[in-house]
Amino acid sequence: MPRRSTGGVVFDDRRKVPVFGLRFRAYGRRQYVTLGTAAEGWTHQKAEDALRHALADVERGIWHPPDRTPTPALVLPADPTFHEFASQWYHANEGSWRPKTRVDYQWQLSSHLLPFFKDHRLSQITVAEVDRYKAAKVREATKRTEARTAWETLLKNETDPAKRREMRRLAPAGRLSATSINKTITRLAQILEVAVEYELIERNPAKGKRRRVKGSKPSPIWLDRAEHIAVLLDAAGQLDARARRDRQHIERKAILSTLVFAGLRIGELCELRWRDVDLSADRITVRASKTDAGVRQVDILPVLHAELARLPRRRPDDRVFGTATGEAHGPSNLRRRVLAPAVELANDQLDQAGEVPLPEHLTPHKLRHTYASLLVSLGVDPGSVMDQIGHTDPAFTLRVYRHGMRRDDASKTALRELVGVGDRAATGSNVVPVDFAVRADGRMRA
Repeated sequence: MPRRSTGGVVFDDRRKVPVFGLRFRAYGRRQYVTLGTAAEGWTHQKAEDALRHALADVERGIWHPPDRTPTPALVLPADPTFHEFASQWYHANEGSWRPKTRVDYQWQLSSHLLPFFKDHRLSQITVAEVDRYKAAKVREATKRTEARTAWETLLKNETDPAKRREMRRLAPAGRLSATSINKTITRLAQILEVAVEYELIERNPAKGKRRRVKGSKPSPIWLDRAEHIAVLLDAAGQLDARARRDRQHIERKAILSTLVFAGLRIGELCELRWRDVDLSADRITVRASKTDAGVRQVDILPVLHAELARLPRRRPDDRVFGTATGEAHGPSNLRRRVLAPAVELANDQLDQAGEVPLPEHLTPHKLRHTYASLLVSLGVDPGSVMDQIGHTDPAFTLRVYRHGMRRDDASKTALRELVGVGDRAATGSNVVPVDFAVRADGRMRA
């Protein structure tokens, strides 16, 4: 019987720039794989994850040693432009990034950093220049907010459906938050840190909290009342009925129900396959997640079971919410064609009934927050909530938990009835419901 593969993480601090690596046995031979430096995003935990994945591939017989062919030496002038250096940095590292990370980095570089810094020599990027970039982005954010607010006002007052569609097509750029600006400065600092390691510059001018934008923390947004969730899903169902009459292929109610009652990220929902939906065991397996913690199993609530069960079943590898051709929906397409019209119709109906409208700036991710809030109302403990939504940081979960525990009994009962799990065992208590309990392994059962 072949010897079982074992190994460990190596942190080589003998080099001028310490690097993480892996040492393990594969196919009867010792192997060493270089991962990268801390500046390139490597941590001990990330290296442990890489080791675990490598050993699993060895066990399955699909691991291959890295290509030992020498790569061409990095050729850069003594003082390259930011465009030259950032391009080299990107292409040298893109293979180790997740697809969504590559998209984010491309956006940060092409839409923000390169338009400002592309012609700067690295030596010309000073603290003062970074602060000048930050100030320019703050001004841009202010202009975007003003333009977007004016457009939203005009759209709200326009009653002609054709003109509303045209206005949406010509919508101004979205808002630019302090968080987004700070992400671009973080990326700038990450790139310049490599330039410091290559001894192209002496210090990193983008490091430090003083280089970041101070922004007010936005108030949390989610649907915290059963009536709002019900009217949103009902509006989506009405839009589905209209679409079926026009022979359009889209399942707005099922999509929004999955966001609200399963807490999937929008990318996870777009890649969800039928083989990952087990209605007999009331379980969704999330595989296409952006984080390791996001790879998880989600218990299907009764209300979601009914919604998924009515969908036409396809082959196991087909997407649950694919397009008419089976391709994945784009996230922006779901925001624009699924959520936005459902919110608009729901608010029209709430306005006619004299009720409070849905929260502003509702997004698919805020529906994920709604799911966390629902679990709290069902009496699920914070640790299990984290497992269900795929979080590693408990801060958000605890904020939701505190908010949920402040609800009055009538609100909690309405939410429980909405998801179809019955009454509490003891009114006014925070016990786990009798008919929706948490098992010893942390999973829920109806």
